[in-house]
Amino acid sequence: MKIFILRRFAAAIVVLFLASILVFALSRASGDPRNLFLSEYTTQEQWDQWGRDYGLDKPYWQQYLTWFKGAVVLDFGTSVKEQIPATTVVARKIWPTLQLAIGAYVFAIFVGVPLGVLSATRRGTTTDLAARSFALLGQAMPGFWLGIMLILLFAVKWQILPAGGKGNLTSLILPSITLGWFAAAALLRLTRSAMLDVLDSEYVKLARAKGVSRTMIVWKHAFRNAATVPLTFAGLFLTALLTGAVVTETVFAWPGLGRLAVQAVFGTDFPVISAIVMLATSGYLLMNLFVDILYGVLDPRIRHS
Repeated sequence: MKIFILRRFAAAIVVLFLASILVFALSRASGDPRNLFLSEYTTQEQWDQWGRDYGLDKPYWQQYLTWFKGAVVLDFGTSVKEQIPATTVVARKIWPTLQLAIGAYVFAIFVGVPLGVLSATRRGTTTDLAARSFALLGQAMPGFWLGIMLILLFAVKWQILPAGGKGNLTSLILPSITLGWFAAAALLRLTRSAMLDVLDSEYVKLARAKGVSRTMIVWKHAFRNAATVPLTFAGLFLTALLTGAVVTETVFAWPGLGRLAVQAVFGTDFPVISAIVMLATSGYLLMNLFVDILYGVLDPRIRHS
């Protein structure tokens, strides 16, 4: 098991290093960042001074080494817009987005997994049809449309929940449902498909023949062996929720990383963009490593692959 974990960890480090090269290259793809400060009053002395201050007068490989050394200690430079460290700008937006992502994650898990198991165990019934219809609608509806419909119903018509902004816990309900709806539908379909494959296996038929209770068969024998497929999705989509909430945060005026990323792109704020992208990449790699370890726990065969 230790060798298995070390191999996965080494692979994650290599991917993170390659991602840092890509992020730096893309941040320089649009040209010299000093062009952002140009005006009709810019002098050659100012241009040269900016180059010395930001290391832009050096070859690209030296610029990358300087940038990489800073990134290792979470120093991505100073925000062009706010003139404070980029990590400070990003840190202020992490907690609101984390709250939203956890709310959406809880909704997706507690809706998608039970409905997927229920749909598989009652295949061909009205319950199965209703669950599959939910999955189809959940993956077909655009997030912005769902968010607007929820606002019209719960905030405008019935006036039982706030329409947007970050306040108490009630302000978290509608954006969490909007963000987690697609994930819940996808998780339902994956869980149902995996459960159907396992329920048709020989060892499940043998357990039924031995008189094992239905609950024991479904949750101990079938679900544990079917969990690897939805587990992969559940592990990775948490990070996707953290970095992919742009539409939801815009619709509900939620002050998180999604809106910050959009503002940084339009404002060509390279340090902030680099910090957000590296944070997202690190999150994906950590969750992927965590899922790999869980794979090894659930299925010992994977440890030797």
